[in-house]
Amino acid sequence: MIEIDGSHGEGGGQILRTGLALSTLTGKPVRIRRIRSGRKAPGLRPQHLISAQAAAQICGGRLIGAAPGARELSFYPGRIQPGRYTLDVNAVTASAGSTSLILQTILPPLAFARSASRILVKGGTHAAWSPPADYLRDVFLHAVARMGIRAKLDIHRAGFYPIGGGEIETIVEPSPVPLKPLRIKERGPLKFLRVISAVAHLPLSIAERQLNRATNRLAEQGLAPQGATQTVESPGKGTYCFILADFENVRAGFSALGEIGKRAERVADEAVEDFLRYWNGKGTLDHYLADQVVLYMALANGDSFITVSEVTKHLKTNIWVIEQFLPIKFALEEDPSGSGGTLRVTGTAFQGRRD
Repeated sequence: MIEIDGSHGEGGGQILRTGLALSTLTGKPVRIRRIRSGRKAPGLRPQHLISAQAAAQICGGRLIGAAPGARELSFYPGRIQPGRYTLDVNAVTASAGSTSLILQTILPPLAFARSASRILVKGGTHAAWSPPADYLRDVFLHAVARMGIRAKLDIHRAGFYPIGGGEIETIVEPSPVPLKPLRIKERGPLKFLRVISAVAHLPLSIAERQLNRATNRLAEQGLAPQGATQTVESPGKGTYCFILADFENVRAGFSALGEIGKRAERVADEAVEDFLRYWNGKGTLDHYLADQVVLYMALANGDSFITVSEVTKHLKTNIWVIEQFLPIKFALEEDPSGSGGTLRVTGTAFQGRRD
């Protein structure tokens, strides 16, 4: 059994998700201790618990200790079973727990299944501390598609804090194995820059203010963004601003959420400032994408290498978890200036389990 310390580095939830995904993929049981130790609310939160239950559901696995607030969990995986799955954070408790983070747990195993799967995940689609569903659809899936991952995501309705209730649906087709390596050193020319400003059960004027602020600030930098406002379906109120930057070799995404007392202009400013840090810095992959692709790099055939805009503690933690399961070693070189770095790994040419 693989033993994982859930308090290692940062990203306790990320340790859980990556550990469960790799346990399901490799067939190696895992025990995760001290889950989210040191947090204000340690232990399993609703989206973590649903992630664990989802991993068990797609492979007929067995969970021990999976309960709200639990700080230790053991998982004994079975054989991956493609099919139709519905996962609802509210089945645990009323919550806007992130649907994107739940999907990240089960997408890798299902991509190596023998037939297609359809997954409906209900909860928060635009939640704090996680990439929005727009990012997963337009940035992450675009990146791993070049490695061979075949998945399509649709956002049926948005889910905002505190009630969630959003829905995303993903179709995952069997991927050719082994995966292709990911090799991106430079962004290449900017092809287009798009700003989406959306509201749910709020005046469209809020979305217009967000859009105007974002596009004006970007224009001040000599950029020519495309822009659009949207009214999205949702059971609750909410607003967000999402910036998609499409370069020749990579996409990057930046977002901010509205909340009570936060002006629309501030929402736009947060998304723009996040983009400008990336735009004026080094590296190709934004920090969310770097975290998310390293697992696929580890499974690919041959040498993968990327440059990253930021070497986060979450990235280092995810690398550490992967190295507990697979016979590989990542080489991470941080830029002396503290801006980004280079990451290399020789993948395992994973073929999927043949049990």
